[in-house]
Amino acid sequence: MAKFFGTNGIRGVFDEDFTLEFVHDMTLAIGTYFEKGPILIGYDGRDSSPVICKIVSSALNSIGLDCNVAGIVPTPCLEYAVKSLGYSGGIMITASHNPPQYNGIKPAAKDGVEISREDELVIEEIYKNKSWLGKPENWGITTKEERAIDVYMKGIISQVDSKLIESKNFKVALDLGNGAQAVAAPDFCSLLNCKTFLVNQNIDGSFPGRGSEPTPQNLSELSKTVIENNCDLGIAFDGDGDRSIFCDNKGNLLTGDKSALVLTRHILQKNPNSLVVTCLNSGSNIETLAEQFDSKVIRTKVGSVEVSRKMVPTDALIGFEENGGFMYGKHNQVRDGCMTLALMLELLAMSGKPLDENITSLPPSYTTKDKVVCSAENAPKLISTLKEEYPDSDTTDGIKITLDEKNWVMIRPSGTEPIVRVYAEAESQDKLDQMMSKYIEKTKSIISR
Repeated sequence: MAKFFGTNGIRGVFDEDFTLEFVHDMTLAIGTYFEKGPILIGYDGRDSSPVICKIVSSALNSIGLDCNVAGIVPTPCLEYAVKSLGYSGGIMITASHNPPQYNGIKPAAKDGVEISREDELVIEEIYKNKSWLGKPENWGITTKEERAIDVYMKGIISQVDSKLIESKNFKVALDLGNGAQAVAAPDFCSLLNCKTFLVNQNIDGSFPGRGSEPTPQNLSELSKTVIENNCDLGIAFDGDGDRSIFCDNKGNLLTGDKSALVLTRHILQKNPNSLVVTCLNSGSNIETLAEQFDSKVIRTKVGSVEVSRKMVPTDALIGFEENGGFMYGKHNQVRDGCMTLALMLELLAMSGKPLDENITSLPPSYTTKDKVVCSAENAPKLISTLKEEYPDSDTTDGIKITLDEKNWVMIRPSGTEPIVRVYAEAESQDKLDQMMSKYIEKTKSIISR
């Protein structure tokens, strides 16, 4: 198993376990893995990001690799620019949805997709052995890359019926979460002739508005903005802009599963006989929906890397996670909040119905998730204890306890925080509430023993 790479890149508390010395040496390992430049560097709005960027660029230069700095950009913008502008690789400096004191680095391969789990191990081996490239004949140089955002937005617009969207004059509420999509999403909406109403629009590394992770508990301002301005939809992004949580025209917040289902139906109507990739913790309705369009679903472990890297060789059209990460293969096989927004606008434009009506026509689903504080040391005990009690359960990733086709609970240690996440799906809301209460208490009880 990887020691430093978690579910999504490398993260840590800045100046504690994520020090500048560590960043320097890990960058040498990543640069050695890339072998050649130029490398594209981008970062989110965290206070520590600019100084980390300087360390990353100077480390790459010290082993002879040129690099260009795009500045503050969403993660999917960095990834798309790597692919479309011909870079040898990319490094995004971000801790995504983690609290402000965290930061991290996420490498992207030359195809614009996060590197594979196998390549993460290659980088860690280089780091461990300090077997990075030696002193070069010529030092690398660092320059600016000013095309990234423009290329990114044009790439997205090319994948949807932009003229139809423009003709609808949609009203969109954007909760930018003081994060990196502030540099792209508002301008993107303007290009599609949408009137925008902005919430938490100023980039701020302390995420003062509602924190860096959009959750149902902290998006009341988005719902209120949608209702007060009679918006067609609302959308909230996480800190680095790759995930998106939607709000319908009535102010109701949608789970990641629900927005993925309605988008998948829209896409498969135009592209039957396609492949969908999602994780073990997504709801079961995706299989039912895919069958209606002669399409198939592949399940992976939890994590965008798992989904993305399964999409590439299988040429899957759609990938998603229950946390609001949605991937459209025709654009790029990565989570992309702005691409997801474009697809939702196209859905509204083509269906001619408001979002709430599109949602109510989906098969009913009852899913939820919660988290319990749990140290890395206690996590194995928790999973092994549950495995003893439920020996037939799937332990591919944490433990998934299936009671029957429509009722299951999954408990999985987080790869980014000292917590375990508890996911569940049930046949009714009452059953879901009962199951969650039972398994949250059971989880806490085992951890405290």
